[in-house]
Amino acid sequence: MTSSRRLIAFINIGHSLDHLLMLIFPTAVLGMSASFDGQSYDQLLPLMVGGFIAFGAGSIPSGWLGDHWSRRNMMAVFFLGAGAACLLTAAAESTAMLFGGLTLIGLFASIYHPVGTAMLVAGSDKLGRAIGINGVWGNMGIAAAALGTGALTQWFGWRLAFIVPGIVSLALGVAFLALVPEPGQQGGKRTIRNAAMPRRVLVRAFAVLLAVTMTGGIVFNAATIAVPKLLAERIGALENAPILIGMLAALVYSFGALSQLTIGRLLDRHSLKSVFLPLAAAQAPCLLLAAYAWNWALLPVAAAMIFSLFGQVTINDAMVARYSNEAWRARIYAVRYFVSFAGSALAVPLVQVLHARPEGFAAVLTALAGLAIVTLIAASVFPHRPEELQQVASAAMPAE
Repeated sequence: MTSSRRLIAFINIGHSLDHLLMLIFPTAVLGMSASFDGQSYDQLLPLMVGGFIAFGAGSIPSGWLGDHWSRRNMMAVFFLGAGAACLLTAAAESTAMLFGGLTLIGLFASIYHPVGTAMLVAGSDKLGRAIGINGVWGNMGIAAAALGTGALTQWFGWRLAFIVPGIVSLALGVAFLALVPEPGQQGGKRTIRNAAMPRRVLVRAFAVLLAVTMTGGIVFNAATIAVPKLLAERIGALENAPILIGMLAALVYSFGALSQLTIGRLLDRHSLKSVFLPLAAAQAPCLLLAAYAWNWALLPVAAAMIFSLFGQVTINDAMVARYSNEAWRARIYAVRYFVSFAGSALAVPLVQVLHARPEGFAAVLTALAGLAIVTLIAASVFPHRPEELQQVASAAMPAE
């Protein structure tokens, strides 16, 4: 295997790990009450907030260091630092220690998206396909977080749910340093440079990107966090069965992987707006259906909801890749993910506050549907450029 292929393999595995680490807690918390003075789900869930704030805020310095220092070395810091933070979290004996450990996980996990995504797109001929496949790996991490955490929590306790991925992350960091040399800023055979588009088009495109990144960050994260508890509450057979909850949540999340692969392939054949608009139009109806679905009817509805929401991530990453220059790309991704993860941090108190209302998840998902309408409005004003694919293809130049 060439060094370039090893690099892409580690980047894809890193995407799985990144999402897995950030989503251990929403399932593990279902088995934590006894360890923390009998505190309930609604009382423990806010401990995630620090992690998601760090996940967003850390992306800015991470992108800058990736462009100015070394993207390869920053990826090594991601693997090693996140692994150590997981082991620290597993050792928590108080809510303060748990909060601190989750915050450190978020800080080191913040490195992946601005740095890893920039390395990925720098060497991609088929941009949509590369982002879509990488998205599948990310969704495998989300599914593994639900399934693996559910199994470990039920059989061995919540602490092992952090210890196992922590050890895996440390091992990957050591392997990454040993097997992947410094690739340079180009990171591959080709680099996608900014297509020659009018300034007003670029300004409108990035304004839309920032708007949908904020709303999408809230909706994506709130829905992802909510799925395990939503299934546990509304499907009676799952009561007090974390592993069954994890299995079904993993099944639902797998539709997110299918979405990102499908959207990625469509983006290689069509302009961004022609794919973006129908996907955005599907989000609010799917969220509203999930708000009022119960028992086993909830499963296909939740799968459709996740399909519509996860595909948005591929759209947003493709916007940056098509409308930005390589030299600045990690920093632009950093801004994109900073805004997204700032929205993600807001998702935790939103779920907590609305879930505590008498309507429960009906209130949560209805509010998310309102935000999804904002995404649809933004999609409607995104630039329509039929020549977009030809411009990007002509801008793909061999790397020096």
